[in-house]
Amino acid sequence: MKFKTKYKILLLKQYFDKGFGVTNYFKYIIAFFGLASREISTTLWIAFAYGIACFIVGWAWFKFDLVKVEQEISNDYNIFVQETRKKLRLKSEETFK
Repeated sequence: MKFKTKYKILLLKQYFDKGFGVTNYFKYIIAFFGLASREISTTLWIAFAYGIACFIVGWAWFKFDLVKVEQEISNDYNIFVQETRKKLRLKSEETFK
């Protein structure tokens, strides 16, 4: 299998994973509905629609660069990244003196 094919497959997986992570709490609502109503067919259709919605939400998360914003927020609280940026800032100030 070529690298480009693997990349495309894993990108699709990443879309679903990100959407599932963002909409994680809806799975409990679906499970509660399934247990409370005991309608297996309806619950499966809802779960199928939820799976497609996870993919769409994940795609939108990447499309509108929310992944980059999420990573930057994480970097703001990461001590290693803070120290590295500080050192790079000091190094660049020394270079341009």
